Amino acid sequence: MSGVIVTNPPKADLKDVEALAGFGVATVSEAMGRTGLLGPEIRPVQQGVRVAGTAVTVLSWPGDNLMIHAAVEQCGHGDILVVTTNSPCTDGLFGELFATALKQRGVRGVVLGTGIRDTQELREMGFAAWSRAVSSQGTVKATGGSVNVPIAIDGQVIRPGDVILADDDGVVVVPRQRARETVENAEAREAKEAATRAAFLDGQLGLDRYGLRDTLRRLGVEYRTYEEYAGERP
Repeated sequence: MSGVIVTNPPKADLKDVEALAGFGVATVSEAMGRTGLLGPEIRPVQQGVRVAGTAVTVLSWPGDNLMIHAAVEQCGHGDILVVTTNSPCTDGLFGELFATALKQRGVRGVVLGTGIRDTQELREMGFAAWSRAVSSQGTVKATGGSVNVPIAIDGQVIRPGDVILADDDGVVVVPRQRARETVENAEAREAKEAATRAAFLDGQLGLDRYGLRDTLRRLGVEYRTYEEYAGERP
């Protein structure tokens, strides 16, 4: 597999990246019309951490982390490294030594469509990571790939410079061109949810706030007392 290393791709505005970091993954996905989520198999190796940054993408060969080494040079402050392979792989392509090099360059975390290892060390050093698998299986450095090209993880296309937001709920990608729009939609959604939260704290039911009683009636869902229900059963 031949490849290419693309240098200095355009990135989302840092102000929008920082603004998106204030929202949860679920809120941002909803703000984009319930899109952008990587699959539920991409899980954090730590808990209670949320990061946002601009994507540096890697396409590698299974069991080979050569292109991650090449990608480190392309990473800088505020980036998140995003790695996948051209066919399924759960080998531990990434570990503590990579994290050490990336942290020194100001990288905020890593998202792997593959496996990861050294998870205890990563937690101890405070380097945020999400991956499909945890595996001690080592790798080689023998096959060409690409850096800063469009890649896909679980059907979501990730382009260099897109915004990656990750927390305990998973990972979402925000296309670079939609970052500002998504910030505005997420702010509106948060305001709406704050009003709903206050209403729930005041005792209002979701059935009434969302007008769901009419929906239940339209669907033919009926209320019965226990005695009525028990008497109707054979």
